[in-house]
Amino acid sequence: MTSIRERNKELILRAASEEFADKGFAATKTSDIAAKAGLPKPNVYYYFKSKENLYREVLESIIEPLLQASAPFNEGGQPAEVLKAYIRSKIRISRDLAYASKVFASEIMHGAPHLSADQTAQLNGQATHNISCIQAWIDQGLMAKVDPNHLLFSIWAATQTYADFDWQISTVTGKASLDDADYEAAAETIIRLVIKGCEIADSSEKPAVKVAG
Repeated sequence: MTSIRERNKELILRAASEEFADKGFAATKTSDIAAKAGLPKPNVYYYFKSKENLYREVLESIIEPLLQASAPFNEGGQPAEVLKAYIRSKIRISRDLAYASKVFASEIMHGAPHLSADQTAQLNGQATHNISCIQAWIDQGLMAKVDPNHLLFSIWAATQTYADFDWQISTVTGKASLDDADYEAAAETIIRLVIKGCEIADSSEKPAVKVAG
């Protein structure tokens, strides 16, 4: 059973993610976070001590899922399966952690001033490992000779856009908000572009039926 402390911290973190995503770190007020969370302002300081600590907690809440999204690269496997799982995980983050994802993107665009040296090393280390896996597949002839760095950057951009530009996507598609079918279509489209574009053999695809004539 969730304790009152855990519940309150979760409410504050969720509200902070929304406020930081909408206004940025400097313009966000702890009073607005407290109001959105439905809690007294002193509770924010009681649980997190300062606005900066709370901002760091929001960043921490997205860093672990981002690292976990790369788990398929750490377990080995064929490129099609690994890239499919990675893309789907990245889309899930944009869907389920949209506000924290926006905060992270803004942090990176501003030079990551609030990320710790350890967090930066973890993220960069995982990215380097993922790139090395892609290069190894290229060297083995399992995929086309694309630039592994820019392939990874392209996947980041394609999946992150569903968090950062959700309003624009909703407007273009004529929906009040994106639903599960939209995120599934996004994942399938990005997967198809990557798998086909990189000329990767996909064992899950059904072979073409030959018609006798």
